[in-house]
Amino acid sequence: MTHADFPHRRLNRLTGEWVLVSPQRMKRPWQGETKPAASVERPGHDPDCYLCPGNERVGGTRNPDYDGAFVFPNDFPALLLEPGGDRRDGLLREEPACGEARVICYAPDHSATLARLDHDARRAVIDGWCDLSASLGHKWAHVQIFENKGSMMGASSPHPHGQVWAGDFVPTLVAREDGCQRAHFDQHGSVLLEDVIAAEQADARRVVADNSHWLAVVPHWAAWPFETLVIAKNDVRRLEELTGPARDALAEILGTLLPAYDALFDTDFPYSMGWHGAPHGSGEGCAHWRLHAHFFPPLLRSAEIRKHMVGYELMAETQRDLTPEAAAQRLRELAE
Repeated sequence: MTHADFPHRRLNRLTGEWVLVSPQRMKRPWQGETKPAASVERPGHDPDCYLCPGNERVGGTRNPDYDGAFVFPNDFPALLLEPGGDRRDGLLREEPACGEARVICYAPDHSATLARLDHDARRAVIDGWCDLSASLGHKWAHVQIFENKGSMMGASSPHPHGQVWAGDFVPTLVAREDGCQRAHFDQHGSVLLEDVIAAEQADARRVVADNSHWLAVVPHWAAWPFETLVIAKNDVRRLEELTGPARDALAEILGTLLPAYDALFDTDFPYSMGWHGAPHGSGEGCAHWRLHAHFFPPLLRSAEIRKHMVGYELMAETQRDLTPEAAAQRLRELAE
């Protein structure tokens, strides 16, 4: 048995949290959930879908007959423009929060996914992300762009879409990443994720896809079975800083990674993904940042069997059985 066959812990350099890896558990017999994959076929246009072109949304607004990416204000935003309530100090502390939210429909085709869009359509989505980051970043401290894909991840509609929440505060996880990247920069004089790129490329076992502008990798500290990190290779801190060639290269690498996900269990692979860049409220003091995207897919053994963060993970520490190296090998083979 090698070192990789024994339990060990790995440090998540972006958050400072540890992950317990237990590869020997992959040999145990499985007597849990074993549902077969559900076969779902969707039409190109669903008259009952509130995101399809020309349809009326719940609030009464009718969508235009859009033919590309389409952005509109979220009809049920988690943040409102005007703050409400009062700040409360002391043990049970509270503070007001305000902001705004957008929905970005990736395409008019109800049956599409980001994985199945062609290069130009995927590039249009990327341009939309960049424009939203820039426009909302002028007004708010942080802009979070994300997608919940699939009913397993709580998506309210199967129509291909993502969301943007912008607020007057820096959220907890982004603040934690900011602190870890800043501490690394102060200690070593280098950008953390640039050093991670160099280390992952030198090791190569966890690399899924690679081009001149981006690296897609199952990170050394991955918590979810097939989690990936897509990192900008150039000195880019926010989406709106991406050049035209970098945006094309991003469309290319997503066109490699996402179909590989779908091929893994022959299904529309569910995930939550999100972009992390330097908070706009940090101004120019963000030399320690590097733009990156997280993909957190829950599937473990098949199209219907997922990894649940329960028990030990909820009470003690994140734990995984499948090693990041084994996960990356499977994805890499499908990507190639």
